[in-house]
Amino acid sequence: MTRKTKTPKIYENQQIDSQFLDSLLQPEDNTYPWICDDADDYFLQLEEQFLQNAPLEDLSPRSQAFFHTLDSIWSRQDKYNTKCITLANLQETLQARFAVCVPQDLLKAIAQRASEIFQPASLMGEQLVECMQGLLPNWETEDLLVLSRPYAYAMRSGEQPDVVPNLENKEWASLSEIEQARISFAIAHYALKQLNSFQTEA
Repeated sequence: MTRKTKTPKIYENQQIDSQFLDSLLQPEDNTYPWICDDADDYFLQLEEQFLQNAPLEDLSPRSQAFFHTLDSIWSRQDKYNTKCITLANLQETLQARFAVCVPQDLLKAIAQRASEIFQPASLMGEQLVECMQGLLPNWETEDLLVLSRPYAYAMRSGEQPDVVPNLENKEWASLSEIEQARISFAIAHYALKQLNSFQTEA
């Protein structure tokens, strides 16, 4: 029976340390020229090759076009973020004000449509009709214009029409179609005014 002799742990650790030290002290190859003394020559050579392939006069307009494209992308992203924040604020405002008596889906749809068509310089009556056309598809444009008149006249005279008629103890489903349309117009008018105030605050 042969007897195995164990190598002392200290000896094994010394061997590992020695191998590690040897690997650290081995001469560097040219794989990483920026570590060597010839790094400046290496980068100068690369720069010369680059300039030969792409003359400076070609780079200037291309770089300007590239940065212009980046600016337009950032600008579009900023506008998109602003629209998302505005829509979220408007939906929250409408929910807080009208959710007790008006279906939430309708409030979301009014907020979405109002934020899409809102133009501060446009006439309120035209914006109301444009806002409600998609939400009341069964109604003729002439009928929508009639429903928008009180708000258009109120804007001209400086009066503030009632935002929503008194709906206490009434359920949305129990209201007539004309009552629902009038209330929808009132909420759309309120939404457009809110969008105008959001823009003024910004």
